[in-house]
Amino acid sequence: MTGTTAFIQKKMKIDILCVGKIKEAYLREGIGEYEKRLSRYCDLHIYEATDEKTPENAGEKEREQILAKEAERLEKLIVPDAHQIALAIEGRSFSSEALSLKLDDLKVGGVSHIQFIIGGSLGLYASILDKADLKLSFSQMTFPHQLMRLILLEQIYRSFRISRNEPYHK
Repeated sequence: MTGTTAFIQKKMKIDILCVGKIKEAYLREGIGEYEKRLSRYCDLHIYEATDEKTPENAGEKEREQILAKEAERLEKLIVPDAHQIALAIEGRSFSSEALSLKLDDLKVGGVSHIQFIIGGSLGLYASILDKADLKLSFSQMTFPHQLMRLILLEQIYRSFRISRNEPYHK
């Protein structure tokens, strides 16, 4: 086996760093299904940072404090030499095919560890966004962060299927 072949066959390590736990059974089931499917393609780990309770009437200062506390917890999970992709509504949008190409380009470029970062109900603190190698947006719409975890896993799975020319529903 050549060095190139060995490199291509090595599984990429993908971490999902997120704020909060999944409480809904249907989301846990869906996430579990994609964890199982992705095990063929990558070494996947999901890490949860504790979320802060956000009062309905929280002011700007209180919201910043909540974001800062959640960021402090996420920072402990970040591996400095991994490629960080932060999910942010103001980030760059990709089609499924373009995301697949981006992940392929990263792997060919020598990236073997990617960390996707999902914030809590208020999003991500500026310090996390500023350090990210890429800010990724799935839509201009707002999604619950628990649901976003499932959507992200489905798109990562779809990316691997596209990359390998394997059939997948459009």
